[in-house]
Amino acid sequence: MDKVYKALTIAGSDSGGGAGIQADLKTFQMLEVYGMSAITAVTAQNTLGVHGIYDIPLEGIEKQLEAVFADIGVDAAKTGMLSQPQVIELVAEQIRKHKLAKLVVDPVMIAKGGASLLADSAQHALRTQLLPLAAVVTPNIPEAEVITGLSIASVDGMKEAAVRLVEQYGAGAAVVKGGHSAGEPTDVLYDGSAFHLLTAERCETRHTHGTGCTFSAVITAELAKGAGLLEAVQTAKRFITLAIRDELGIGGGHGPTNHWAYWRERQASDKPEKEQTFQ
Repeated sequence: MDKVYKALTIAGSDSGGGAGIQADLKTFQMLEVYGMSAITAVTAQNTLGVHGIYDIPLEGIEKQLEAVFADIGVDAAKTGMLSQPQVIELVAEQIRKHKLAKLVVDPVMIAKGGASLLADSAQHALRTQLLPLAAVVTPNIPEAEVITGLSIASVDGMKEAAVRLVEQYGAGAAVVKGGHSAGEPTDVLYDGSAFHLLTAERCETRHTHGTGCTFSAVITAELAKGAGLLEAVQTAKRFITLAIRDELGIGGGHGPTNHWAYWRERQASDKPEKEQTFQ
């Protein structure tokens, strides 16, 4: 049997299935990585918004993490919704304890519908406890502005924020995502020594719920399999572009992305040309 690569998501649950733990596990599965989870909060959520947030007790989070690390092991992990400073401190302690080097930090702050998913008091813990442990941090522009204090209005501003995330806050690398910018969505990757720009076509759709979770989950899965950072981010860019483009049309609000799209494209490309089918 081939080696089974294992990825852990430490995040909140989304009852609507489009973001959080559910999106992460779907993404891991599509990339043939065994997915595990430590749930930090349960949300009552659908495409119309977040209708309730229920934090998991700290002991429950710690027990989940210890159970996974002690028995199954983790090749790479990602964090998502860590709403309270005590949760961030606990997760950081566990990452240090188990010497996990491949950590992807998605600094989830606001849901697509506008609900806050990160308490103001947790921002300091995010900067000082979690970012120094990150192999890569993946904020969108509004999140990067909150963390760095910069106002970002251009690719140059994204570059400045990425450098600050690495050189001031201690992340190994940073991807500042450009989905909130005008024009083509250009992401800026700073790996500590060089910049890489990743651009794709913009798809006009309201079905973008869970894009940040999915993007960071792809990077996590690829790092777990041993891919280099740039390769992992390039795969994430392709995965999320297809997931947005081939929309599912679910729900009356901000619908989820299509986690099958990348896998289907890859399966089609493996067929002889005369057998290929396209939707």
